[in-house]
Amino acid sequence: MKIVDKTVKQIRQGDCLLTRVESIPESAKKAIPENGRFIVAHSETGHHHVVAERPGVELFDTDNPLVSYLRVIEQTETTLEHLRSFDTHEAYLLKGGCYEIRRQRQKTPEG
Repeated sequence: MKIVDKTVKQIRQGDCLLTRVESIPESAKKAIPENGRFIVAHSETGHHHVVAERPGVELFDTDNPLVSYLRVIEQTETTLEHLRSFDTHEAYLLKGGCYEIRRQRQKTPEG
């Protein structure tokens, strides 16, 4: 597991790019956890990228489905995990701070 502290500005886990930011936009709305987890990026096969719902951890959605924000309150930490038992992406231990999450969109021949 890689540790992400204040010295790390960006990390990538599969289809997710997390960039440390100063604050969460006021227009962002708190996301609702599913089964005790915040889904950072959905996977059609169920191999989501998630962080556990816990005190001090908040996910925020925006009007753009490819952008959300994560707040980890100081003195708190959480783990960004990839829910797949094989060929999984390495987990990251996220220390306190705010992160912008950008999701990659995959193109299909059908559009």
